[in-house]
Amino acid sequence: MSEQPPAGPPGAAGEGTAQGRSGGAAAAPAARPRATGTGPWPGEDPLEAARTVLGELGGDAGLPFLPELPARGPGSDAAGRTAALLVDLPVDLQPVGWRLVDHPGRDAERAGSHRRADLDALAEAADGWTGPLKLQVLGPWSLASSVWLPRGERAVVDAGARRDLVHSLGEGVAAHLRDVARLVPGADLVLQVDEPALPAVLDGRLPTASGWGRLPAVDSLEVREGLRAVLDAAGAAGASARGVRCPAGAPLGLVREAGASAIGVEVAALGAAGWESLAASTEAGLAPWLGALDPAGELPAVGALVEAVRRPWREVGLDPELLAGVVLAPTAGLAGTAPSRARAVLARLREGADALAEVAAGG
Repeated sequence: MSEQPPAGPPGAAGEGTAQGRSGGAAAAPAARPRATGTGPWPGEDPLEAARTVLGELGGDAGLPFLPELPARGPGSDAAGRTAALLVDLPVDLQPVGWRLVDHPGRDAERAGSHRRADLDALAEAADGWTGPLKLQVLGPWSLASSVWLPRGERAVVDAGARRDLVHSLGEGVAAHLRDVARLVPGADLVLQVDEPALPAVLDGRLPTASGWGRLPAVDSLEVREGLRAVLDAAGAAGASARGVRCPAGAPLGLVREAGASAIGVEVAALGAAGWESLAASTEAGLAPWLGALDPAGELPAVGALVEAVRRPWREVGLDPELLAGVVLAPTAGLAGTAPSRARAVLARLREGADALAEVAAGG
């Protein structure tokens, strides 16, 4: 495991400038491309998982992350893990999903227990670690779409519940970051905020409880400011980079305006318009976190992996030097793969990051 400090946090712009495709000045990229995972990992042993991830991504080309282990069951899923961070908003797992309640349920207590075990394992595996370390949470709008009101619909339908969730999540994420900083004091903390439901929230496409209707869209200004509140809370708690991972069709401009320092997207799903939007964000100083390898498919050759990024990058006129800010990731979590396959995916992404570093340096 490498213990060399990084030259710059992933997702953070450098201090100089570089010429953008339009000829204007754009913020210089981070030190070099890196490889990472999205969070989910196979197995149920948090110590083994943390050691494996740090072993695979502990060098200069890696961005290690806190593994998530959904195979442990309720409370280790994305919504349960994040709901367990909420402050003064207890939840319980019911047939419809996680629901806001008066007192925490047994599954919520299990989620808290899993979190403590994960952090204890991380502290042991990362003893003496100095370098970047990524944590993952579900974003406020995807959480509000996944958590249900005490009676009736998803929390996202109620303005008061939305406001309370945003505030509570900001507090919980900040406390989570402070806990990790205390346990791994040499870590340069990076936060990944997953917002898979963002387009559906904005477009009014979330189904009602009955499944026959659709919930009303949430105003884009409220969505932007809610996301900003959580990102700001994370920054105040010490996260040097705060990336938002979005599906195809998400408004990257809104994410940029919310204060993200990185944007996560799937390369194959972008299309021409998506690449133009990503280019604008990249030239504005945001780091591209690119889902570039499908873990369910055949492992691509390193050259094919690099070309999948370099070709559209060149087509939209982005400066090759800005490739230094790229973080390569799988397109999905690795929990459904065999451990050997998960390691192979990270190794191939790491090789891709090394190759991209050569491209960025060569211009």
